[in-house]
Formats: sequence, structure tokens, C-alpha cells
Amino acid sequence: MTNRKRLSSTQTPSQSRDEDDDPTFTQPSTSQVQRGLERLSTAQVDQRAAEVVQYILMKDQKKVPVRRTDLVKHVVKDYRNIYPEIMKRAARSFDQVFGLKLVEIDTKNHMYILINKLEYTEAASSISSPTNPKRALLFVILSVVFMKGGVVRENLIWNTLKKLRVDPGEKHEEFGDVKKLVTDEFVRQRYLEYVRIPHTEPIEYEFHWGQRADAEVSRAKILQFMGQLHEQDPQSWTQQYREAHSSPSSAQPSTSSQR
Repeated sequence: MTNRKRLSSTQTPSQSRDEDDDPTFTQPSTSQVQRGLERLSTAQVDQRAAEVVQYILMKDQKKVPVRRTDLVKHVVKDYRNIYPEIMKRAARSFDQVFGLKLVEIDTKNHMYILINKLEYTEAASSISSPTNPKRALLFVILSVVFMKGGVVRENLIWNTLKKLRVDPGEKHEEFGDVKKLVTDEFVRQRYLEYVRIPHTEPIEYEFHWGQRADAEVSRAKILQFMGQLHEQDPQSWTQQYREAHSSPSSAQPSTSSQR
């Protein structure tokens, strides 16, 4: 299956169109950036970087990735010839002022998110009485996906939630439409991918580990959480423990489905 086909199976046609990068924008070279900076004052560049920070913070409230094409079109505008420098200064502001990290989770479509790993540490430690119920629900789902190798049929997710008295077929007091929250909101936020399984009748879907989860979620923390939940030593899950404590480059969940 090609990458384009895979994307089309997880997104609506309108989403796929929206995420096409601006064909008129070319990433400027180092020399082009340098020439552009020579024609601008430090204050002008800092001001545009501050506007980028404000724009991303506003968009991040819904946890939806920010596209480079939107940044260029709506914020950077005629400063596009120094785009790398503006993003460099914006990233520094997020780090030093807000304690956040700006991450490009999709290098093909150039999409950015803000991450704060502390949030997940807190979610894992207070899962029984979470201050943010949606985060806690998401953490449970990601835990199931991780323990199953990064891919799991949706029925297993729904059955797990039912055991927690969160029925995807009923309107929940806290979450509303649970199935929509998981398959729409969490997918748009890139925590999960919702992929149709080929050649199934009736049609079946599975959940994959998402790009934002790759950037934000500590697999070691998930395993620690599962150990507490099941009163079991995390090292007893040999494969998952090895994956959780491997180097970052090899710590991605596998793509083989355990069905």
C-alpha cells in the first residue's frame, strides 16, 4: 500500500486536500535567508516570530497540527524568504518562555505540533481520578495500542472502554459521543490513525499509533502504568519492555497487527 493510499484511508477527501503543501513555496536556502535578514531589522524579524508563536498557540488549543502552508499564507506572508529563521526564533520562544517544544511531526506535509511530556506523566500517575478526563481516556487507548504492537482492531478498544463503563454506543456524561471523540477528534489531533482493514465484509477498522503520540508519549511511562494497573512487573512484558527502553530511533511501535 502506498503512503498516499494509506493517508486516504485515514482522512476525508477534504482533509487530504487541505493538507497539500503550498506548491508556490520553496524552502529558502541559507544564503537566501542571510540576504533577507540583511534587509530587515532585528525588531521586524522578532515581531513576525512572535506572531507565529501566537498563531500556533491559538491553533494548539484544539490540538490540531499546524501546517506550514497556513503559517506562510496567514502569518509569515512577505517574510517567507526568511521562514527558517522565523521558525527558529519561534521554537526558541516556545522552549524558553512556555516550556514547550515545537516539533515537525510530518516532514512531507510540513505539519507542526507543540508537546509537553509532563502532561502525560501527570495523566499516568493520576489515571484513577484524572484532572483531564479526555487525556486519561486517550492514555488508556494508547496503552492498549502500544501493548498490541502499535496496531489493534477497533473492537478491542471498544470492549476495553466498556469495561471502564465508557460505552461507545451510548452518550457519555463527560465525553459525549465517545466513538466520535476517538475516531474523529483523537485522529485529527494525530494521536491515532483510524485505518480501514482491506477485504473485510462487513467493513472493519483498526487503530494505529499516531504521529503526535510518537512525539509526546513515553512508552516507558505507558508500561509503568500497565504494571500498576495489573499489579505486574513491567519487565514481565519482555517485548514491550525492550521496545520502551530502546533508543528513540527504534522505539516506534511495530506495524505488525496482533489480531
